[in-house]
Amino acid sequence: MFEQFSHANYHSICDTLAANDPDLSQIIQSHGYPPLWSRPNTFETLVHIILEQQVSLASALSALNKLRERIQEVTPARVLLLTDEEFKACYCSRQKTSYIRYLAGAIISGQIDLKAMEQMPDDEIRTQLTALKGIGNWTVDVYLMFVLQHTDVFPIGDLAAVSALKRIKNLPKETTREELLAIIQQWKPYRTVAAMLLWHDYLAPRPPKVGVKNPKA
Repeated sequence: MFEQFSHANYHSICDTLAANDPDLSQIIQSHGYPPLWSRPNTFETLVHIILEQQVSLASALSALNKLRERIQEVTPARVLLLTDEEFKACYCSRQKTSYIRYLAGAIISGQIDLKAMEQMPDDEIRTQLTALKGIGNWTVDVYLMFVLQHTDVFPIGDLAAVSALKRIKNLPKETTREELLAIIQQWKPYRTVAAMLLWHDYLAPRPPKVGVKNPKA
């Protein structure tokens, strides 16, 4: 079965990780506990995650807000009424438009039941979602972590999390996936919360390097 984190146990899980990894402990000492990032289990949330694929968070949110403006409520039935031109006006690429339509159809047909997924193990959820056009492992990872709040998921395809991991461990850029996974394995069964700590570190403001000349000056 799967374990979940919540406001009740989030800080204690962070403390457990910190007690076993001084680099994660340093993140908490420097920046405090990470926010408990979460999202509702809705079609709109999955659309949002699809929009976040391979673009900035700001760009994805801008596209989602455009969809909201156009149809008020982002539901499967309403997105299926949009034309290609309307999707384009909402900053949705042709590829992501097809992904969103495919997801909408799967939910309407009953192929995907988001409510039922709240009681499913990770592997079953991953099998069902990755069977859909345009949904890969990164999208499922984010859904499991942010929406269902399963404790032991690490998004190895997430550039920000991997960048922060390399930084706190002083790893070279060419560190292999297998070497990274060996480190991540040590954070079981709380790899999701470890990723939250890494994102927290990645997003934290950094002081400018002393002696570096501003190229625009």
